[in-house]
Amino acid sequence: MTELVEPAPPAEPAAGPLRPRGAGQPDDRGEPATAPRWCDRCGESVAAGPHEACATARALEPPRWCAHCRRRMKVQVAPTGWSAVCVEHGEIRG
Repeated sequence: MTELVEPAPPAEPAAGPLRPRGAGQPDDRGEPATAPRWCDRCGESVAAGPHEACATARALEPPRWCAHCRRRMKVQVAPTGWSAVCVEHGEIRG
């Protein structure tokens, strides 16, 4: 017979590098507090130049890169839409 054991309480998160308050952290709506710095299709800097081809392609396909941290996102496409998950900034759907 197996005895029931209560799960251990969650561990405190490890302290990471110090950042200014609100820098790159999501706000109440789940959106990052800073403006996007990276193209969410090709992953290049938005300041590097126009991304008209990326904007055109994004009308038909989901983002592949996080526009805030430039991480490659896990993307799932379904007949009813898509979802893309960044490990730092969470999920977006379309």
